[in-house]
Amino acid sequence: MNITYNEQNRIFKLDTAKTSYCIGIVDEENFIGHVYYGRKLADDNLAYLMRTEEAPFVPSKNNRDRTSFLDAFPMEYTGNGLGDYREGTLSVKTKNGHTAVSLSYVSHRIYDGKPVLEGLPATFGTEAECKTLELLCEDSVLQLQVVLLYTVFNDTDVITRSVKIVNQGKDALYLTRVLSACIDMDNDDYEMITMHGSWARERAIQVRPIMKGKQGVSSVRGESSHQEHPFMAWKKSTTTQESGEIYGMHFIYSGNFMAQIELTQFDSMRALIGIHPENFCWKLESGESFQAPEAVCVYSAEGIGGMTRTLHNLYRKHLIRGEYKDKKRPILINNWEATYFEFNTQKLLDIARQASRLGIEMLVMDDGWFGCRDDDNTSLGDWKVNEKKIDGGLKYLVEEVNKLGMKFGIWFEPEMISPDSDLYREHPDWAIAVPGRTGSLARNQYVLDLTRKEVRDHIFDMVASVLHSANIEYVKWDMNRQLSDIGSYGLPADRQGELFHRQVLAVYELQDRLTKEFPHLLLENCSGGGARFDPGMLYYSPQIWCSDDADAIERLSIQEGTAMIYPLSTMGAHVADCPNHTVGRVTPFETRGYVALAGTFGYELDVTKIPEADRNMIPEQVAMYHKYNDLVREGDYYRIASYRENHFYDCYEVVSQDKKEALVTYIQVLNRPNYHSRRIRIPGLAPDQMYVIENAADWPEIRQTKYSGEALQYAGINVPALWGDFKGRLMHLVQV
Repeated sequence: MNITYNEQNRIFKLDTAKTSYCIGIVDEENFIGHVYYGRKLADDNLAYLMRTEEAPFVPSKNNRDRTSFLDAFPMEYTGNGLGDYREGTLSVKTKNGHTAVSLSYVSHRIYDGKPVLEGLPATFGTEAECKTLELLCEDSVLQLQVVLLYTVFNDTDVITRSVKIVNQGKDALYLTRVLSACIDMDNDDYEMITMHGSWARERAIQVRPIMKGKQGVSSVRGESSHQEHPFMAWKKSTTTQESGEIYGMHFIYSGNFMAQIELTQFDSMRALIGIHPENFCWKLESGESFQAPEAVCVYSAEGIGGMTRTLHNLYRKHLIRGEYKDKKRPILINNWEATYFEFNTQKLLDIARQASRLGIEMLVMDDGWFGCRDDDNTSLGDWKVNEKKIDGGLKYLVEEVNKLGMKFGIWFEPEMISPDSDLYREHPDWAIAVPGRTGSLARNQYVLDLTRKEVRDHIFDMVASVLHSANIEYVKWDMNRQLSDIGSYGLPADRQGELFHRQVLAVYELQDRLTKEFPHLLLENCSGGGARFDPGMLYYSPQIWCSDDADAIERLSIQEGTAMIYPLSTMGAHVADCPNHTVGRVTPFETRGYVALAGTFGYELDVTKIPEADRNMIPEQVAMYHKYNDLVREGDYYRIASYRENHFYDCYEVVSQDKKEALVTYIQVLNRPNYHSRRIRIPGLAPDQMYVIENAADWPEIRQTKYSGEALQYAGINVPALWGDFKGRLMHLVQV
């Protein structure tokens, strides 16, 4: 890890263990250019890569071709409206209506450590763990300062980027576009990787060639969304899971975003990521600053898997915080699919008694415990216990659960308000709405206007009052509709364009307050399942509800996409009821356990009603979780085979970082007649060490005494067919 400045050639070089990132300052006007990003290089002068000695030349040599220069030069952070016709990163509107922006380098700072981004989630590290470059740029006409922030870490191959805008002029400016990162580079037969989906089908991987023009993903829904994800990567067409080059960009933000690649006339690429400019307009008064969210940039020459493991290490070490950062999570049972709204104290205690006998460690009471909430049409905002349903009160229920040796958790949806609620009848103006228009309902609810301090304080006080009233050790924070009807009774006319971003900042503020007032609380974010599964939320909660679809076979694709960029420890994963409540599929209880093991692990069913054979399997699954969780939570993840691609089976692996053990999960989705065993190669092992399959006693076909790591990695092992569909096996390899 190092950051250097070659003063003679005016080149900044940022090095991680395996990568280099170079920035150059050129011409009398101090244009800031992107020089290189890729494998680590010893050279500290790569200025020749910017083609400044080729036509159209730098402006000082040929001013009449300024626009040609600006439209081809590889910009590090772009202005607007002066000749660069590619999609830009910054746009500003003055009091006169002008939008032109031109940035020039002024000065820089290099220092140990990393600054905190005020009001925003971001990666962190000590002075010994990371180093930061600050590039100060300015538009002298606008009297606008732009600070570009870059941080490198000593233990992972990423570069984080963010931008701070400062208005040093005497007049207010309006920011209409502030993206967080830009990378200009030559195209080299790249393919783009993005993730798409919907409710119950989140983070499906999509790979497509990069074509001329613009392509990408985005959200204008007020959240990162089920439909798209704030991540993109581009790779060589020859890149595989474990070899070849790949670049990635990930946005640490939970609201509207855009991630885009533009392929230009010169076969150059511009990759951008940041806050979506649609409906964004931020008034920046004289002397004020605006901090953009952080973007994570990653490069790997070791394939998609190399990128995956790099991001996993970054998020585990430098993003997730709190008591559960490096801690095994309690095995929970959530009552949603068990009861929906039809429960009372006695029913919950019945579930808890049975669950405690089986080794389950926490009962989570989901939606329906407050107000008059017997369906999803009422009471959001009225966060008071319904003692007709929770007879004896919440404190009694929690104490009875605690007596069983179990922790207690509870569900909230603090950002929402029901039209049929006391809160809405008292404060109808507290909902996001456009005055004069009939509001748009979703799930028969509105979104609270959290940009207003009185709203935030009221909601926090109500939630905190419930949490103080009993020994509650877990909160599921839900958010079940997306934003529309964008208007606020609390913002003036010239600040209505700030609502989307201010709403996200308000959510961050609330969750920050919650985790500070209740430091021992395990917070799990949720948004209709996985609509806000993003790095911003991970900063406040170490795990996120991965999807409302808990069907084991559907989860193979959902978890594959999620695990490509997130550690397994962040994925809320449960053994759910069957027939599955989303798709009606019946999957063996054993297989449901194997799939849920690649996550936080828990149950979402009525343990008092499931078949006895399934119930008897729970202690085995609990023991399995305790045996393997340290490995799953801390190990290196490898994707071996994808059901999404081959349509027959799925296979993935976690290897301890010392290479002494590995856990391979093999799921046969569909059996085939008259078919050989499948040969899988097991990567990541120490090639010169020997391994045994510790749990192969009932699998004679693979019960050989010892295998070399080299043979397992390069020759593989034959996995015999399992009888039937939706069957799974674990292989636990131990070094001997």
